[in-house]
Amino acid sequence: MSPQPQAAVGAPLSRVDGRLKVTGQADYAADHAIDGVVHGVIVDASIGRGRVTGIDTSAAEAQPGVLRVITHRNAPTLPYRDNAGSNNPAGGRRLRVFQDDQVLFHGQPVAVAVATTLEAAQHAASLVEVAYDAQTPSTDLRNDDAPTNTPTNYARGDAQTALNSADVRLEMTYRPARNHHNPMEPHATIARWDGDRLTVWDKTQWVIGGTQTELAAVFGLPLASVRVISPYVGGGFGSGLRTWPHVTVAALAARETGLPVKVVLTRRQQYFGVGYRPAYEYRLRLGSDRNGRVTAMTHDIRSETSTYEPFGERGILPVGQVLYNTPHVSQTYRTVRLDVNTPVAMRGPGFATASYAIESAMDELSYELGIDPIELRLRNEPETDPSNGQSFSTRRLRECYTVGAREFGWDRRDPTPRSTRDGDWLIGTGMATGMYHTLRAGAQAHVRLDADGTALVESATIDMGPGTYTSMTQVAADALGLPMRRVTFRLGDSTMPNAPLHGGSLTMASVGSAVLNGGNQLRQQAIRLAVEDEQSPLYGVAADTVVVRGGRLHVQDTPSRGETYQQLLARNDRDSLEVLGAFAPAQSRFSIDAFAAVFAEVAVDARLGLVRVRRMLGVYDAGRIISPKLADSQALGGMVGGIGQALLEHTVTDHRDGRIVNANLADYLVPVNADVPDLRAIYLEGEDMEADPLGVKGLGEVVLVGVAPAIANAVFHATGRRIRDLPITADALL
Repeated sequence: MSPQPQAAVGAPLSRVDGRLKVTGQADYAADHAIDGVVHGVIVDASIGRGRVTGIDTSAAEAQPGVLRVITHRNAPTLPYRDNAGSNNPAGGRRLRVFQDDQVLFHGQPVAVAVATTLEAAQHAASLVEVAYDAQTPSTDLRNDDAPTNTPTNYARGDAQTALNSADVRLEMTYRPARNHHNPMEPHATIARWDGDRLTVWDKTQWVIGGTQTELAAVFGLPLASVRVISPYVGGGFGSGLRTWPHVTVAALAARETGLPVKVVLTRRQQYFGVGYRPAYEYRLRLGSDRNGRVTAMTHDIRSETSTYEPFGERGILPVGQVLYNTPHVSQTYRTVRLDVNTPVAMRGPGFATASYAIESAMDELSYELGIDPIELRLRNEPETDPSNGQSFSTRRLRECYTVGAREFGWDRRDPTPRSTRDGDWLIGTGMATGMYHTLRAGAQAHVRLDADGTALVESATIDMGPGTYTSMTQVAADALGLPMRRVTFRLGDSTMPNAPLHGGSLTMASVGSAVLNGGNQLRQQAIRLAVEDEQSPLYGVAADTVVVRGGRLHVQDTPSRGETYQQLLARNDRDSLEVLGAFAPAQSRFSIDAFAAVFAEVAVDARLGLVRVRRMLGVYDAGRIISPKLADSQALGGMVGGIGQALLEHTVTDHRDGRIVNANLADYLVPVNADVPDLRAIYLEGEDMEADPLGVKGLGEVVLVGVAPAIANAVFHATGRRIRDLPITADALL
């Protein structure tokens, strides 16, 4: 079969939805103009644990424009059916909005004021008086008396015996802080009922298996009775992977008032109304011989979760199992039940935390042995997956190290800590390895070619920023042989063909493969129509010699012999051709992962302890790159997120009442432009056809993994001080 020409995939194209976004024409969840919409404002619990003993809503209800104040005392009982197929944690009992008087964490919704204007609703919410029987909450991960859920364990070899006999033994405890997602767009929902049918405009990363499935379960509805619309998402980082209580609050308020209700979380409410990356305590013991061969690692891991749901990041474990050829490994992962709201996946979930501990430990070992950090990693590079013996589909870490070292100038580095200065600044460089497993899931895409030669492609996926609209248009355009401008891709509606959650770096591999399948099917359908049409210039031609370029079907070696899609459809009296593309990942006999080598240079003020990142480089083995421009957006954004994780982001909790002290963007610090002067990404050319038909391995998650340890290792090189708690703050370096 003649290869179909590729004009769009691989090109550094601008976003097809860019103009809509920069001109304010892209409608995010709270932007939709719904006739008759009223506003709901949530009243949050001011205690961290206990029960509500009284609620006085009279002053609030007396205000002009106030329609209802809903609490557990007047809310109807909701079915809350099991929803095992959603992204809720397995086990536990998800928070049930306004169903009882129990307060499980500070900030839990205890009432909602509904009014004709936002201002009236805000004022009414401020007038609701709530009395509590308060108890002292348990919110500190370091509390050894806090109950834990059943641990997850892994073992190979005999780690304890190997440690006891190792030439070199190190023991470290790392404590990365809780991080909050803080996307630009706050979470928001508009809910409207039409009889027994519910429509919500929601900020979500999963319209079908997430918001639709959860609302159907909460309200006891058939799935078909719930429609979820989410065409644009202003950043998520994982915070939209669950259907949070405010979504149910909006739908409940809309049903009780008979009017569409809009609920928008404030920036403060983002800190307890949706999830977060949990805080960790990661104890790591490592043993090696004098040549740097790591013989044993033990991982004793604790992270926070809520008392009512056992959330755990399963991705915390594979890094310690797969990254290095360590024959003896043991892992124990416990989640600690605290009086907090439930965490959720955050960019690079589990992998980012594990890499911080493991890659910092490898750096400590390199200095203990006097071996270059890259050389140490090369000496422990496995040929096959140590966890299962499978071959890697691709594992090009050696090339990542080589390219990164060359481009970063690693050979110019004086390895002695605190040896390089620039005036009052101590200069240090560090590196770390990153990895993320390549996930794929079943997906569908509807592809339609119209008589005017334009195509419409639809799938119920999401775009929270990586450029889904653009990358899917690129794939469809090449598969159909059309220019980009003649292809429209639509997403974000539960009435569209099924798509998996938008997270875990699986959208391109999954939905992109469904789009490719649909485009290829439709192109072949058109070719068959042409070669079997006696009036077509292509009549009688072997179908596998026909390609499509610029919307014109022609014989590959005879471009003059052909016709356009428009001519073909018009002559056959067809308004359109359409197919349903699909992708169903098969079980692979390979271990499939994306890999990275991250390099960082920092400057630390010798007197003040201030840390500044001077430059960073990431080199990625991520398979085929569909759009270099979008890839850069992902990679540089991941580095920025890693800078925040390493140096700035830290949730501060008042353990007396569970209140988050810095629940705002003035006190919860995130990187700004001045913090990211020189960031660069390199992608190894190639593809991984074992992963999926597109040959991609996912990029959005792996670009964060390894950034924090690379910075932490650079800080040690600059100062000679090893800081094992994140973020690394000035007081820790003074």
